[in-house]
This record gives sequence, C-alpha cells and structure tokens, in this order.
Amino acid sequence: MKTKQKMTKTELAWILYDVGNSAFTLLASAILPIYFNYLVTSAGMSDEMATAIWGYAASGVTICVAILGPILGSCTDLRGLKRPFFFFSAIMGVLCCAAMGIPLPWVAFLALFVITKIAYSVSLVFYDAMLPDVTQPSRVDDISAKGYAWGYIGSCIPFIISIVIINFTPLSVSVSMPIAFVLNGAWWLAFTIPLTKRYRQTHYVERTPHAVRDNFKRVFSLFSKKSAIPNKKGILLFLIAFFFYIDGVYTIIDMATSFGTALGFDTTSLLLALLVTQFVAFPAAIAFGKLAPKVHNDVLILISIIAYTGIALFAVFMTAVWQFWMLAVAVGLFQGGIQALSRSYFTKIIPAEQSGTLFGFLDIFAKGAAFIGTLLVGIVTQATNSVNLGALPIVCLFIVGIAVFLVASKVNRPYLRRAEAASRTTDDTLPAADDVNASDPSPEE
Repeated sequence: MKTKQKMTKTELAWILYDVGNSAFTLLASAILPIYFNYLVTSAGMSDEMATAIWGYAASGVTICVAILGPILGSCTDLRGLKRPFFFFSAIMGVLCCAAMGIPLPWVAFLALFVITKIAYSVSLVFYDAMLPDVTQPSRVDDISAKGYAWGYIGSCIPFIISIVIINFTPLSVSVSMPIAFVLNGAWWLAFTIPLTKRYRQTHYVERTPHAVRDNFKRVFSLFSKKSAIPNKKGILLFLIAFFFYIDGVYTIIDMATSFGTALGFDTTSLLLALLVTQFVAFPAAIAFGKLAPKVHNDVLILISIIAYTGIALFAVFMTAVWQFWMLAVAVGLFQGGIQALSRSYFTKIIPAEQSGTLFGFLDIFAKGAAFIGTLLVGIVTQATNSVNLGALPIVCLFIVGIAVFLVASKVNRPYLRRAEAASRTTDDTLPAADDVNASDPSPEE
C-alpha cells in the first residue's frame, strides 16, 4: 500500500509564489482602476476618458505578453536559465508595484502599471513552466491546485489590509495609496524569495554555440512537420479548446462588476462578493486536486466547463441581488479547479524540457481569450441594450469549448495513460524533489 507523500519544501516554495503574486492580481482588478480614475479626473479629464485609457493600456499589455511569452519562455528552456529569468521578472514587478505608490502624474503611473503587469505576466509563464521540475509527475494535479487555492486565500490578506487603510482610516488618498502599493509589493517579494532559493532546473534543452538563432528557429518551427515534438495534434487541440472555455471563465470574472452594478450593488458589496468567491475557491480548488488522480483531470475539466455553461445561462436570467451572490459562490466552486487542472493537464501532455516555450503559447491563448470574450459581450450588450443578454456569447464560448475539448481529450487520452504509467515507475526511482533541488547544483551550472 502506497503511503501518503508529504509536501516537499520545493513544492511548498512553488505554491507560495502563487500566494505572493495573487496579491497583485486583486490589487490590479479592484483598486488600481479606481485610483487611476482618481488621478485622471484630478487632471481635469472625464471618467469616460479614464476608462478608455485604462482599457487601451490593458490591451497593450496583452499584446506585449503574447509576443514576449513564447520567446522568453523558450529562452528559459535552455539549461540553467529558468531561475534567473523568473527572478528578474518577479523583482521588476515587485519594484514597479511599490514605485506606483510614489506621487506621480497619471501618465507616469500608467507607464509603471504597464511595466508591472508585463513583468507579472511573464513571471507567471516561467512559474507555470517550473511545475515539471518542482514535483513528481503523479503529484502535478494536487500541487497545481494547491497553488491556486492558497493563492486565493493569501491574496485576501494584503487586499483586506489595503481596503481598511484606504477606506477606514483618516489618511488621505495621497498617503493611504502609497502604503497599499508598498504593502502589496513587500508581500509579493516575501513569497518570491523561497522559490528563487529552492528551485533547480532539472528539465532543459542543452545550449548550442548559436543559442539565440537556434532558439528562435525552435520557437517558430514548434508545430511544423519538421518538429520532433510528440503529440502535436493533441497539444494544438487542447490549446484551441482552452482558448474557448477559458475565454468564458475570464469573461465572467472581468464582467462580474458590470453585472453587479446593473443590479444595484454598491462598491462595498461588490468587493465583498469578490472576497466570497476567493474564499469558496480555496477548498474547492484543493478538492479538485485531490479528486484528479481518482477521476482523471480531463473528466473534471469537462465537468467544470459544463458547470460554467450553466453559470452563464443563469446570468442570462439573473435579475435580483441574491442571485448575484449565488453566482459568486458558483464561480468560486469551479474557478480554481478549472484553472489548476488545465495547468496540470497541459504539463502532462507536453515534453517537460520545452515547458517554457509551450506555456508561453498557452499564455497567448489565455490572453487572446480574455480580449475577445469581453469584446463579444460588449457588442451584444450594446446591440440589445441588455446586460443579461450580453451573457449569451459566454454560453456559446463554453459550448464550443466542450466540443473541442472532447476531441482533444480523446486524442490525448492514450498519451496520458502512457505518461501516468511512466510516472508510477518514475516516482519510485527518482530522488525526492528536495534531494534534486537542494543538493544537486549541476542543472544550474
């Protein structure tokens, strides 16, 4: 009988980075837009102009990360480069996050936000690509889920403190906001250090005399007929399915505030609903991680997509505030699971030594989805003059996602069975993750 394996220090360090960077996620979604609006209107411009500028900046970040993700990700696949690339991007994000607290005109503040968001997003590409190195194959579902789960809870701590400082103290905005930015930057930094110290790259591509040229060639020929990458069809099908269903997930997250406002929620209620989603997502994500080895994560992903389809349909007919609270709880139940298991599923179907490049491509599909979904909702809402009917495109996205994922899972299932069979042998023969990461410096040299 197999004994339960304790979490290693390296796995814990990897999970803790999710706790650290998630603080910036909440800050960027709930506080930064409001503060930017304050800066722009203080400069004599309208609320509409502030919203438009913020939207353009967000789109610019998306395009930049879509370009940089696969290129920088492929660089980190080379021997010994994943850790320094990760550390540099994370520290740049931390420093710029703290610097946003300096009293600045809105243009300089926006420039710092763009740099911070790009650094944050790129660090996540490297972070996700570390997963095959920090844990054993049979544990990727559980560790990936715990990353999201603890990220949800951990991010709430600096967020709640920031809200208290901003809204419930006599401090002026020019004093309370810098404190909030420095607090979130310090939190992010504190949970970055353990992973930087513990991580060692065990899967990599050897460097060549013409590393830069060969690297670009490898990126642009990844899915060509000449590429030696296994399971190309299964990977591509999953990326397409992921594009559609994660589009629906991110659109629901991004548009929740608009739905709440239309139903008469005040700002405090919206923030409370956001926190409810975070707290519900914590145990739900852990539960999904525990179930994955018993049920198979592709089955759980499919169940989550179907559940999200029901959530989107519910939003079409939602008219009361209490229904919005039900929606917040329902989203929390499946949000962490679908994100965590998608990450671990992708880890299982790709070659570990090219994880940086391929997670860079996964990020492109995620960023493109976030842009297109909200655009479709905006078009339908404007055409019908109904926030509820604006949820219909989300339902369609999930339906397409289900159809493509069924095909992808059929193609990937034989590959997953071989990977799972190999992992049972690998888990018994490989040294523990901490043995490799703490005492063997050779992969980094």
